[in-house]
Parts: sequence; C-alpha cells; structure tokens
Amino acid sequence: MADSKRALVTGGAGFIGSHLVDRLVELGHHVVVVDNLSTGRLHNLNTAATFSHMDISTPAIDSLFDKEHPEVIFHHAAQASVIASVQDPVRDAEVNVLGSLRLIDNALKHGTEKFVFASTGGAIYGDPKYLPCDEEHPIAPLSPYGLSKYVVEQYLDLLHQTRGLNYTALRYANVYGPRQDPQGEAGVVAIFTRLMLEGERPKIFGTGEQERDFVYVSDVVEANLVAANAPSGRVYNIGTGVGTSVNGIFQMLKEALKYRWKPDYEPARPGEVFKISLDISRAREELGWTPSVSLEEGLNLTLEHFKQTIRA
Repeated sequence: MADSKRALVTGGAGFIGSHLVDRLVELGHHVVVVDNLSTGRLHNLNTAATFSHMDISTPAIDSLFDKEHPEVIFHHAAQASVIASVQDPVRDAEVNVLGSLRLIDNALKHGTEKFVFASTGGAIYGDPKYLPCDEEHPIAPLSPYGLSKYVVEQYLDLLHQTRGLNYTALRYANVYGPRQDPQGEAGVVAIFTRLMLEGERPKIFGTGEQERDFVYVSDVVEANLVAANAPSGRVYNIGTGVGTSVNGIFQMLKEALKYRWKPDYEPARPGEVFKISLDISRAREELGWTPSVSLEEGLNLTLEHFKQTIRA
C-alpha cells in the first residue's frame, strides 16, 4: 500500500484492528473504522480515523459503502470466542458468516480493489495431523468459530473464481500484545498478565501442556499491509512456526514479574485444540513476510503496556 488509499477496517476499535488502524493512519491512508463496540473500546480508536458505530451484519453497512467507497477492506470484526461459538453457534454464524457476506457483497458492488480477511490458523485445522500445519493441512475445526471462518474463506474463493473478487485470507496464530482484552477467553497472555499484576492466581484449563503459536500484534499488522498487495485468491498462515505451552507462558511471565504463586488448574474446555503451530513458509516465500518480534521481546512489551494501564 504505497499510495494513499481509502481503507475500511472492521473491528477497528478492537485489539488487532486498532493497531492496524494506527499503522494505516501513520502511512497516510484515509481510514474508516466500523465497530459495534461489543468487544472493541472507544479508547483504542485513532482520532484521525472516521468512526461508524454499527454492526457488520446490519443493512446500515450498505449506506456506509455508498458514502465511503473503500478501496481496501481489512475485515477483522468477528464473534471471536471459541467458547461462545460452542454455546451459541447461530449467533456465531450471524456475525462471522452473514456479516462477512454482507461486506463481501458490498465490496463487489462498489468495486473494492482488495479484501483482506482475518481468518484463523489456531482453530481451522482442528487436532493437527502434523506440526507445524501448512495451508494444505486438512481442515477439521473443532468449534463453530473455526468452521465459520473457513466458510467465509470458501465464499471468498467462490466469488474470486466467479466474479473476480480480489482477496487475501490470513490465518492467524495466537496473536498477543498491548490492548488485548484481559477479560476475554482467547488472550492467555493478557489474562495471565492482568491477574499476576493484581496479585491473583491465573487459571490454566487442562494440564497446561497445550501449545499455541504466539505471534506479536505488530507482526500481524505488517502481514496485513503486505497482503493488500498480495496475489489474489491466496491463503497464508501468519504465526511463528513454534509452539509454546501455556505452562511455558506462565513461567516466562512469572520470572519477568517476579511472581510468587502457582496457577490454579481446572478441567480442559470443549472445542479447543491441544497443540497447534503454523508453517509460515508460504508467507515468507510469496509475501516476503516473517515475524520480527521474539516471544521474549513481545511479552516484555506487553507487560509494560499492562503495567501502565493497570496503574492508570
């Protein structure tokens, strides 16, 4: 995205979306944010961006396209909770499938140049047959959330083949960093950090030996920027290729914070994969993208952010 573009970022008041908005503004793009603030926060919003408080699944989104005519769409708005998707798969599909379809339909009607879709690498492959998973790994999600993301990928591909939609899908590993919701269920780094800073004991579900591929948020933002100029119709894993156990994350945070207590262990939760890491060879070879922030560095940056916000 070398030239200035009109960019629409859905979920732009959320964790990843707000970091992307900041970077787009910094690069001189005209940015419109759509967010229903169900999980996004007003204080995350960049004041240089135009904000529309709405849900992507409502017809009101049509008028926004009529007004703004975005050239590039970065679609991050989602029902992003695995647990909530298991409990209410209908709501999950309403937001993640129907809401995405409304955006895609408008992108086609208004001649949008590029549609970048935030998919999931952590939930789409199911229990891996091999690690790290590449993009050719069988798709076998264990939750409605993982399934809904894959359904949208399939719609994107169909409309690429039949109507020329220019899209790139990014399958994220476990993204972490500043602004992640410490009250949520997906961001173990944020959840542990808040509890440990407040002198409470984190809960680990299962043995703690379950592994995730942790990728820092600024690396994900850069992946979105290169995806805007990527070949159409391609899917890319965005991670590090390395799995780290939940126990390992706790230990790293414990040492950094000089925390004295042990975690509480509770039963494993339904719908969650035990071990996952993503092969990023395709992104490295085709996009020239590789993560630049190490886990240790990323955790320290995240800790500094939460120290400041909790004190405030």
